[in-house]
Amino acid sequence: MTTSDSIRSLASRWTVVVPLLAVVALVLSWGRSLPGFAVALVALCLAGAVLAAVHHAEVVAYRVGEPFGSLVLAVAVTVIEVALIVTLMLDGGAKSATLARDTVFAAVMITCNGILGLCLLVGALRSRIAVFNPEGTGTALATVATLATLTLVLPTFTSSKPGRQFSTAQLGFAAVASLILYGLFVAVQTVRHRDYFLPVTQEGEPRAEESHAPVPSRRAAGLSLVLLLVALVAVVGDAKAVSPTIESGVESAGLPQAVVGVVIALLVLLPETLAAVRAARRERVQTSLNLALGSAIASIGLTIPAIALATVWLEGPLVLGLDSTHMVLLALTVVVGALTVAPGRATLLQGGIHLGIFAAFVFLAISP
Repeated sequence: MTTSDSIRSLASRWTVVVPLLAVVALVLSWGRSLPGFAVALVALCLAGAVLAAVHHAEVVAYRVGEPFGSLVLAVAVTVIEVALIVTLMLDGGAKSATLARDTVFAAVMITCNGILGLCLLVGALRSRIAVFNPEGTGTALATVATLATLTLVLPTFTSSKPGRQFSTAQLGFAAVASLILYGLFVAVQTVRHRDYFLPVTQEGEPRAEESHAPVPSRRAAGLSLVLLLVALVAVVGDAKAVSPTIESGVESAGLPQAVVGVVIALLVLLPETLAAVRAARRERVQTSLNLALGSAIASIGLTIPAIALATVWLEGPLVLGLDSTHMVLLALTVVVGALTVAPGRATLLQGGIHLGIFAAFVFLAISP
């Protein structure tokens, strides 16, 4: 093999090399104060890891089929995100009291309005009407609404403990209920009513699997699964590495601290966003909605139990209750989402409405 052939072979395997380079950048930058050029390099590795994660998620999804492929990416991102939250909470400080709440709520707004609205917009531009299965999508939205209310709204109104906090017993109940609801949703999505979560044609019929490319082998899918996890670890870790720069930039601009959480959540959810948009461009809007709403469900259903368990050794208060502004945005998201998914068909308008709600969330985070 000539030198040029070797270079081309290496270039064709960038999805293997880039996640490893991103992990190296994570190891070298962890816990250190980075100069400007180092931040730029880490950010470049972060972007490459995002693209690699999307590629490997699609390989795994193509091997296992829907809705298992969407589930793999959603759960992988959420598990690593939970680990990041717990790590940051271990650092302590006043801001860690609301870290879990702010992160989970930002994830819900990003997935249920930002990603969902963008995918409906792309799907409608592609086919005039974005078509999906209302039974599966409605089930997912109902699960998001229930989990968000149980864990983020009720603490504002309970009286056992002041300051929008759950008592120990209440937190335990919310954690167990969240885990059970998440497990029940996964069972319905992947076993009992799997057909509700499969992509459909413009006529509402189940869409046939693409046959233009061979299905990846078990070995290739296994390698992609490992590299997906490596890429996601790099995404979350590199996002944390650049977060001090983001924090200083936010502080210098005189913006609220909550903006940092929104920016970090956007970075962490980039792989799912790109994967969802690419599915919508292939007229597989149901896959996009599986990714968006499944990520919201996993974010609550896995984060709250993990944080509840972590409070055994974490010190300081855990504030989960939303303020009035955020509760209004959550209620608006649920109502508009229900009206969007009920017909099983959406136009540019529905996508624009959800993106408008997301824009309101970002604006109010900047200017509360």
